This record gives sequence, structure tokens and C-alpha cells, in this order.
Amino acid sequence: MSPLRVQGLVKRFGDRVVLDAVDIEVSGGEVVAVVGESGSGKSTLLNLVAGLEPADAGTVFIDGVEVGLFDDDQRTMLRRKSIGFVFQAFHLLPYLDAAANVALPLELLGWDRAARDARVMAMLMAVGLGSRARSRLQDLSGGEQQRIAVARALAHRPRLVLADEPTGNLDARSAMEVLELMLAETRAVGAGALLVTHSMPAARRCDRIVQLVDGRAQAAQ
Repeated sequence: MSPLRVQGLVKRFGDRVVLDAVDIEVSGGEVVAVVGESGSGKSTLLNLVAGLEPADAGTVFIDGVEVGLFDDDQRTMLRRKSIGFVFQAFHLLPYLDAAANVALPLELLGWDRAARDARVMAMLMAVGLGSRARSRLQDLSGGEQQRIAVARALAHRPRLVLADEPTGNLDARSAMEVLELMLAETRAVGAGALLVTHSMPAARRCDRIVQLVDGRAQAAQ
């Protein structure tokens, strides 16, 4: 079963059609890049997939579950259990150290302490930051913070990873390192990933590229 299937998705803002009958499917272990000009609807697509705002038409299935049939509480739980988010601005909690940031989704899901600690350390080791578990965020570089964000997004073994410009605030070297890490870790757990980016070098590292043009999704040329 595909981690993500989007069918006929439509979103309007006033008279403007931002997304017009968009179809996208992401298989397990597949990373799909979404590209397009500013204002083409890339971030809106992620918000609709995550159930953060309603579509005007169409359906979103995450792991076979139709998101639109859920109420707010059910969508919140679906996001908590089945989706991992990676943001351009990291969205880490500054008053928590590296390990506590990675542990947060596991705490929300009620993992017991021993299993949580083991998983957090495994993820920190996977992103090359096992020695920085107790580091404060202000003591970490931008690239290191983005690695923490990737570890947090994948810690609870989500079926779907949504990444919104995950390398946009990084220098070229750090961007490629973080991207390769995210691709490897996503594929390792058999998740699907939808990655929004302005960077064609980043997009080309993904398995497939979808371009949004005039509200429509098409295979990139």
C-alpha cells in the first residue's frame, strides 16, 4: 500500500485556482521532489496532504486512510503517528537539548522511557550526532540542527515524510549532506517522502520530480 496517494486535489484562494486536479502517488521507499515557481502551490500541497487545511475537492490517502473523512482530533493523531515533518526553519524547541528534541514525537506517542532513549540514541548516531545528545541548540551549527530535525522526523518510523525546503537555509555542502542523510534514512525505513524544493540539484537527487505548472502536476522535463 502506498504511503501517499493524492487524487484530483483542488485548492482555490478566492478566484485563483492554486491546485487544479492534482494527482500524485508516492510508493514506500520512494522520495518525490515537488518543484515549481514561487506561488505555484508547493507548500499548499504539503498543507493539504497533512490535513492542515481543507481541499476544495479531491482526496488524500495516507497509508490507505482518507484524511478528509477525519475530524480535527483524528487528523492530529494521524499526523502524530504517520507523518514526519522536516522544515526549512528547523522548528526545533530551543529550550530542549538535541536528544529531547528528537524524543518529543516519541513522548507524544507514549513510548516507554527505555525504548524512547534507545531510539533517540540510534537516530542521533544515524545522523552523525551521537556525541551531541546533550548539546544546546545554540551550540549547534545550522547543518547540525537540520540533522536533528531529520532525526526527529524519522524517530517514530512514520509512513510519510513531508519536507518543505529542508535545505533552504544551509550552505551548499551542508545542504547536500542533509539531503543525502534524509534520503538514506527515509528509504531505510521504507517510508515515502514528498520534498518541496526550489533547488534543482536537490530535486535531481530524488527518485522522481513532479513540477507544478498553472496548478497542474506534471512530470518534470
